Amino acid sequence: MNIRRLPDGEKPREKLMKEGKESLSNTEILAILIGSGTGGKSSLELASEVIALDTGGIKFLADCRPEEIRKVKGIGEARACAILAAAELGKRIAAIPREELVRIERSSDVADIFMEKMRYHRKEHFISLLINVKGEIIEEVEVSVGDLCSSTTHPREVFTDAVRRSAGSVIFIHNHPSGDPKPSEADIETTRRLIEAGNILGIPVLDHIVIGDGCYVSMRAQGMI
Repeated sequence: MNIRRLPDGEKPREKLMKEGKESLSNTEILAILIGSGTGGKSSLELASEVIALDTGGIKFLADCRPEEIRKVKGIGEARACAILAAAELGKRIAAIPREELVRIERSSDVADIFMEKMRYHRKEHFISLLINVKGEIIEEVEVSVGDLCSSTTHPREVFTDAVRRSAGSVIFIHNHPSGDPKPSEADIETTRRLIEAGNILGIPVLDHIVIGDGCYVSMRAQGMI
């Protein structure tokens, strides 16, 4: 098998770039680690032979030695080390304790977390909180710094990370350097535009919190959105 002759959609690297890493089979992931073929075998064929070394599939890679993988003709020291290093990295990631996530139940929860972080900023910072289905913050994304406008808060930039992290919903936050948290007409219009985009994507906007100097406004609570 010559990988170069495969359609782009079936080449492991191209498939990863186009469809995401989750779309790859175990054989395709190993083929990427192996790199290129050798001795008339493609990297996919070499990967298949590595997996076939044990009846348990890839599980044995978590606790094997380089010389075991080198039984496959075409797998030298460098390739064996790359495969085992990747397996060890996976083990270490899996062993990282799960962080305690913060649950958001009301607008004051957001204000309590971000008031001291944002009240003294001299420029407007627009933050997107990515929320999971349990109402917990899974990531805090700084979307832009500067005045809120269509160019700095385009839905593409605002929702990219929410889509990537499979967020169930989002909460927006931005500060007013003046200290007055009253939303401007532009703030409200921008938020409504983003709500429409979120609805199309299936990622509802729960609220937009404006932080002032020791005070805040929830657009949702005020009926502005």
